[in-house]
Amino acid sequence: MKHLKLAAICMLFAAGCSTFGPRADQLNEREWKNLKLWYDEPAQKWTEALPVGNGRLGAMVFGTVETERLQLNEDTLWAGHPLDRDRVGAHKYLPEARRLIFEGKYVEAQSLMQRQFMGERLIRGYQTLGDLKLRFAGGNAVTDYCRQLDLDTAIASVEYRLGDAAFTRKVFSSPVDQCIVVHLSCDKPAQITFHAELSRPEDFAVEVVGRDRILMKGQATMQGEHKGVRYEAQLRIIPEGGELTATGKSLQLENADAATLLIVAATSYRGDNPHTLCDRQMASAAKKKYLNLQRAHVSEHRRLFRRVALDLGAGADKPTDERLAAMKAGADDPDLCALYFQFGRYLLISSSRPGCMPANLQGLWNEHIKAPWNCDYHININVQMNYWPAEVCNLSECHEPFFDLVDNLRPRGRKTARDVYNCRGFVAHHTTDACFWTSPIGNVQYGMWPSGAAWCCQHLWEHYAFEGDREFLQERAYPIMKEAAEFLLDYLVEDPKTGELVSGPSISPENRFRTPEGKNSNLTMGPAMDQQIIYDLFTNCTEAAGILGIEDDFTAEVKAALANLAGPQIGSDGRLMEWNEPFEEPAPGHRHVSHLFALYPGKQITVNGTPDLAAAARKSLEYRLSHGGGHTGWSRAWIINFWARLQDGQKAHENVQALLQKSTLPNLFDTHPPFQIDGNFGGTAGIAEMLLQSHAGQLHLLPALPSAWPDGYVKGLRARGGFEVDIEWKDGKLRRAVIRSKLGAKCSIRSAAAIKLKSDRAIFGKTVEFDTKAGHNYVLLAD
Repeated sequence: MKHLKLAAICMLFAAGCSTFGPRADQLNEREWKNLKLWYDEPAQKWTEALPVGNGRLGAMVFGTVETERLQLNEDTLWAGHPLDRDRVGAHKYLPEARRLIFEGKYVEAQSLMQRQFMGERLIRGYQTLGDLKLRFAGGNAVTDYCRQLDLDTAIASVEYRLGDAAFTRKVFSSPVDQCIVVHLSCDKPAQITFHAELSRPEDFAVEVVGRDRILMKGQATMQGEHKGVRYEAQLRIIPEGGELTATGKSLQLENADAATLLIVAATSYRGDNPHTLCDRQMASAAKKKYLNLQRAHVSEHRRLFRRVALDLGAGADKPTDERLAAMKAGADDPDLCALYFQFGRYLLISSSRPGCMPANLQGLWNEHIKAPWNCDYHININVQMNYWPAEVCNLSECHEPFFDLVDNLRPRGRKTARDVYNCRGFVAHHTTDACFWTSPIGNVQYGMWPSGAAWCCQHLWEHYAFEGDREFLQERAYPIMKEAAEFLLDYLVEDPKTGELVSGPSISPENRFRTPEGKNSNLTMGPAMDQQIIYDLFTNCTEAAGILGIEDDFTAEVKAALANLAGPQIGSDGRLMEWNEPFEEPAPGHRHVSHLFALYPGKQITVNGTPDLAAAARKSLEYRLSHGGGHTGWSRAWIINFWARLQDGQKAHENVQALLQKSTLPNLFDTHPPFQIDGNFGGTAGIAEMLLQSHAGQLHLLPALPSAWPDGYVKGLRARGGFEVDIEWKDGKLRRAVIRSKLGAKCSIRSAAAIKLKSDRAIFGKTVEFDTKAGHNYVLLAD
């Protein structure tokens, strides 16, 4: 198909930096209008299609003129059912494995644990719901083609002309009406003619009900095995004029003025009857006119999306894929970085809403029956990274499905802790799925890592740190954190050489070292990441207990362990050590940079608080990058956050550029490769971290601002302590900031520029501390 010219309506005009004034949600329409991904051709591949989602129902929109494809997802459509993979009684081998490791017999210890400890690895996972295909009559040459995703409205649209007729398609997934809505229209009467059908790669049956509805149903399996949920999807066509008929197992609409298509879907995951749920959802949505469906959807989406605005400068007036290609060729495009940031926020809103499943390795969107890595929940960084932007980017509600995940791990995690480890509390390892299993499975090199639950608990504390919700801390966060800490209290042992407490046997996720005998091994005692996660959890537990007024045997035990916990070590070459000994590294450019957890997302290492450790972390990062590190999208995104925490704006920006140049697909999805959504979320968090930090007891304004973003503003970022922050800068220097206090906490501000409260007669300084009142705004001026 040849596209002759672009429709003028699809041209984007860069919005300049406006006068610093209203909150993000009070900006005028002009300041939101350029937040669009747009293209002058249809998608040829899935990784060029555009995503819509309401947290539960998702679609990838291709925009082909003759045959539109909507690839569909429902977030509970998983193959498999609960299975017990715990090696009951395996704890009897732990003392021997520890003895071997402490004696330097790493390979022997790993062989023992592989034989006696590891459960079975199964291939099953999250699956596609299927496809809706709409086949249109062709013939005339297509002109003025434009395909776009409006991040501000969460509507994907296609516009084109055939002859003198202008056609428009709009697609959105409504969080209000729990359906995917497709609207087809034309500026000439009786021009909407198409054939509609639902299909799936396997395990499906289709039937037509009446003359306006198609049902598709089946059961998720993995080639007939690992039977999972039963599912159903329904399509209903509501025409405006024309003739609608059923033809076999599809529907045909001819000569309509317009048409609205409604898609609903449900599964038996929570014990419901999918057919009953679909009937109920369809009956509710079908009562409403299209414009009412759209208005309700846009209003609810904007309630979340418009909380944060970011302007990094003017952008190019070109299709998104052309802008990305130019950046890959070396061009700088600050506005594309801002668009990427907001796309990450859009994806989190679209894939993770309260009551839904948490965002998985592909968020919500997956076209496969057998997806890469099962499209599951890898809790050795990937799913945590999905939620790094939730609090700082003012999407706290979107964090809730992750809390549900952690809570749902507890029942199985208690059993694994008891039966496999003979420990209290609960444990989870490197991955899980919709059945919330917690066993160590597969190979030691990735599976023998009992710190997954503990890392997840960091998110519970961070939610409290940002929101200050005491009831959440007391009723939900602290009980889960306590259980995770109880497991680790039992799992820690004294290192006979140092007398300090170390975890293990364990690994540094997916990485390996070379033993003094020249053999590769993964298993050790006290790997740096374990120790740092334990420090983080124990520290958060003691702080939470202090807030809640709890002082008991548990808190005493945690404090005693914390005082004797082995901490970060600096090697003879000045680098932060990844393992308990300075082993040779067979993969010095490894994608995981686990030993820098304490730098980010932890807070044990800070530039001002622990300068020696920060310098060692920097050397480790430089070494890893010099050997090819950051070659996967999510790894590169993590590196942005490291450089931001090291307050190096130039290096952070180099890696933002590298993320877009090397690990970003035409539709701005992140690629591992293949597609994984974690890099999108990690990149969004990294850009926020460059502009605002609050982990070290102060609100640090513009801690890592690069010279490539000389002028701009951000509005609506969140900071720990219950603050919302707007920042404006000019010529690379802070001009002004507004702090909104939610909780009335004391506020401490740090800035490279001298600042003072607008209402204060005091002299300018690089740190300012002041009391706040809940609901009040505080304006800071730069000298």
